[in-house]
Amino acid sequence: MKTNRRDFLKKTGLAGAGLTGAGWIGSVPTRNPQQTVDANPADFVHRQHFNMNGYAAPALDTVRVGVIGIGNRGRAALSRLVRIEGVQITALSDLYPETVEQGLERVRQYDHNPALYSGGEEEWKQVCDRDDVDLVYICTPWHLHAPQAIHAMEHDKHVATEIPAAQTLEDCRKLVETSERTRKHCMMLENVCYDFFEMLTLNMTRQGFFGDIVHGEGAYIHELLRMNFSKTNYADQWRLKENIDRNGNLYPMHGLGSIAQIMDLNYGDRMDYLVSVSSGDFQMGTHAEKLAAEDDFWKPYVDCNYRGNMNTSIIRTAKGRTIMLQHDVTSPRPYTRIHLVSGTRGTALKYPPPARIATDHTGWVSEEEFQELEERYTPEITRRVGEMAREVGGHGGMDTLMDWRLIDCLRNGLPLDMDVYDAAQWSAVIPLSEWSVAQGAMPARIPDFTDGAWKSNRRLMDIGLSAGGTTRLI
Repeated sequence: MKTNRRDFLKKTGLAGAGLTGAGWIGSVPTRNPQQTVDANPADFVHRQHFNMNGYAAPALDTVRVGVIGIGNRGRAALSRLVRIEGVQITALSDLYPETVEQGLERVRQYDHNPALYSGGEEEWKQVCDRDDVDLVYICTPWHLHAPQAIHAMEHDKHVATEIPAAQTLEDCRKLVETSERTRKHCMMLENVCYDFFEMLTLNMTRQGFFGDIVHGEGAYIHELLRMNFSKTNYADQWRLKENIDRNGNLYPMHGLGSIAQIMDLNYGDRMDYLVSVSSGDFQMGTHAEKLAAEDDFWKPYVDCNYRGNMNTSIIRTAKGRTIMLQHDVTSPRPYTRIHLVSGTRGTALKYPPPARIATDHTGWVSEEEFQELEERYTPEITRRVGEMAREVGGHGGMDTLMDWRLIDCLRNGLPLDMDVYDAAQWSAVIPLSEWSVAQGAMPARIPDFTDGAWKSNRRLMDIGLSAGGTTRLI
């Protein structure tokens, strides 16, 4: 007897797993750990209410900032924000009172006297309730970013959130819907987009140096094994817990963000689908056993379902470009984000240092030629603010440049360089990679959070590359 494909899927039980079409998932992943798949993909179809692309909110002479989360990233952010003209820190919140006090000490010397909220898991909401907060700056553990950002926008606040902006497709959709409805900015703080070589290659792309972009590569390969298994580095071991029962690319944005901008994703092109595969765990489980043999504190972390050490994900765009992303925070490898840009006329590669550029099949240019290209294509934003940003610091200055640009846009009523569609699309790689890994590297369609507007949306970062801004670093 002949059996059609639909009958075969029903008989084998695969129809309920979302395997419809030519091997494509017919539904979308929700919050992993159990690799559950929502049975109704229509729930994740977004209909645009207002296009936030190019949206310029009313200018703010002074940007009043409330910071939620004063841990590692939050304290560093405070040290940068107080060095930017036109910023007033009006509120600080953290679960731990002593951490809030440490944040207060960092800003008090610059004549900031913020209100303090701590001691409870809901105290951060009081920051959003205040009338003297324009921007909520979120530096909390990953799973809190989306609910806090949504709550802040619902309370008439712009949002800047540490990465990732969300961990589920549903939260990605909610971020977009809330930003469109409230007309409040929601920017993911992807600092790598403001690193100096990444901006150089973006400007070179805009000027046609590399020709048509064909392929890009990015990564987050950063040995964090000891930090993740620390009792003090991440409160309540929250980052280690993210690596249990979740198997995929948990932190794609550092490698993806600048490549996405170079490829005009959401602005003339879009991510279409991805496939993802993970290695086994060769390190986290054995490290937990070693620690538990000496300290009972670590016994609950033995026999856990740790994710694979290396994840590799491949993305194809609507226009046929490809992107390779990798994630590994356990292997004893030198730090790399790769940042490979491959075009029809040239190539750029950042890691391993030194950064290199190749042109027209002639191989890597000489150091002297590289310096000439750097002088020719360094964007105006770097010429105007780059040196001061390096002095203030933050991953070599890119953190300061990111914060400065955000504040300068808000003060001058300019569109932000990254919008909520970027935050949603880049974050969506996380749950989609988890689904693909669980399904044996099956392709997963990537939702269009712009509802088709990507075909006509205008580029955003071009403004940042060319505009020096009026805000000073102090």
